[in-house]
Amino acid sequence: MNTFSLWKLFTTDVVTAIASVVLVVFSVLSWAVIVEKIRLFRHARRQRPTGNPDVAIRPFDKNLWFLAMVAYISPFIGLFGTVWGVMDSFSSIGANQSVSIGVIAPGLAIALGTTALGLIVAIPAAIAHQIFSKRADDLYDSLGENKHGA
Repeated sequence: MNTFSLWKLFTTDVVTAIASVVLVVFSVLSWAVIVEKIRLFRHARRQRPTGNPDVAIRPFDKNLWFLAMVAYISPFIGLFGTVWGVMDSFSSIGANQSVSIGVIAPGLAIALGTTALGLIVAIPAAIAHQIFSKRADDLYDSLGENKHGA
């Protein structure tokens, strides 16, 4: 019977729980940035920004650094959880004086769960960062062309 659940990432031990909570917070915040950028770029399609391109582009560049940071560090936080889970599995081997799969598997499942959570957080942030950076660059270029063409 499979007893693994994502809930175990938050209830097994303190280090894994902290890593998992940090990853969930990063995920929620990065999705908030993504939704805001979608809203902002949709508005820009309907009503084109005007004025100095350097000033007009600021809202479009705002918080892109956060998406980049989340995309970069989330896999490492997940990897830290993995290493911690593997160390926990090894300590279970020592404590139980047994190398059975029943002793090793729970810790490894939690370890791989934190890796998966790290990737689940990082991948959308990385994709969104690339998309919104490109759109902001294209918008900046078009604002600059309009300024020089006028």
